Amino acid sequence: MELRFDRITKEYGSKIAVDRVSAKLGPGVHGLLGANGAGKTTLMRMACGVLRPTSGEVLFDGAPVERMGGDYRAILGYLPQDFGYYPEFAALDFMEYMAALKGLGRREARERSLELLSAVGLEGEERRRIRTFSGGMKQRLGIAQAMINDPEVLVLDEPTAGLDPKERVRFRNLIAGFARDKAVLLSTHIVSDVESIADRILVMRAGAIAMEGAPAELVARAKGKVWEAEVAASEAERLSERLAVANAHYLGNGAAILRYVADAPEIPGSAPAAPTLEDLYLYVFRDEASAPAGSFEGKGGRHA
Repeated sequence: MELRFDRITKEYGSKIAVDRVSAKLGPGVHGLLGANGAGKTTLMRMACGVLRPTSGEVLFDGAPVERMGGDYRAILGYLPQDFGYYPEFAALDFMEYMAALKGLGRREARERSLELLSAVGLEGEERRRIRTFSGGMKQRLGIAQAMINDPEVLVLDEPTAGLDPKERVRFRNLIAGFARDKAVLLSTHIVSDVESIADRILVMRAGAIAMEGAPAELVARAKGKVWEAEVAASEAERLSERLAVANAHYLGNGAAILRYVADAPEIPGSAPAAPTLEDLYLYVFRDEASAPAGSFEGKGGRHA
């Protein structure tokens, strides 16, 4: 089973939102990581057939999804950024309605709906109207409805928005188990959402894939780019405005430890630090006005 992007581009007038992206997504979790405005949502909407590419194709097992029509929608689950729901519906009624749209029979719809509501932590809330739900509860309902048809392709756009830390852990565990034989494409700008569960990560910037690989492979690319230095606390704020600082830890003795990313040490006395995925992310997006860092393009640069 494979979902493939074949040089897909999306243009809006003179603006290029997605620029000749090619990628192959097999079973597992594929994290799409990028800043707001990087083109993630446009790419995902094309993956779902909601948007038609200006050029290029999206293919499922070699067949263009545009031609598959309802056959593709039957094996697709989708949670958009702006999840739509009927506020007067009870949670279980809404789930069964979505199940009916996907072609599930009544008995299967009831069983699947109750199973998923429990999985996302909404057990006992099945009869509550959605309008009474908190933002996090609505988001969990959105995740559940995306999985109602046990889809082969699950596309989740910023799925943890509004979830508290405990709910995010529950979500990650749910998706990790679900993706054993499914293709999950999960977009976010929150590094921790994909760091622990993604089999592969695609880093998107300015409409293109800047790099891709397993989390450990990407972290290795940040080696020699992460530094720590002790500075006067009075200087920490000024330096933070000039440098890409990942963390400032104030020691309480008039000093601070700055962790920052740069091609070379910028503060006298800086020592190299072991990189993390968050450091890599900060490095790539440290200057939104420039092109993706050449030293990180390598294997994952622009796909032709």
